[in-house]
Amino acid sequence: MSKQQLSDPIALRLPVDVLEAIERIAETSDRSRSWVMVRAMRLYLAGEGAEILNVADGLAQLERGESEDMDDVIAQVEQIVRGNAA
Repeated sequence: MSKQQLSDPIALRLPVDVLEAIERIAETSDRSRSWVMVRAMRLYLAGEGAEILNVADGLAQLERGESEDMDDVIAQVEQIVRGNAA
């Protein structure tokens, strides 16, 4: 198995209740606090974080002019539904 590349250490201030929960989870699961925090961050990035990045990517596409006129798209869908697709 290849070794995962890690960043430089970062400082992070957490609310006390969040840190307490992380410490309990780490102790209960016999994992480090870092492992628990990385897992939590990965889950965030896979969900809400991914949505935010998708919106940012979409806005960048619009700024570059990479879009379709909605009326044209609806007209094409209507043609497909009627069986008149090219």
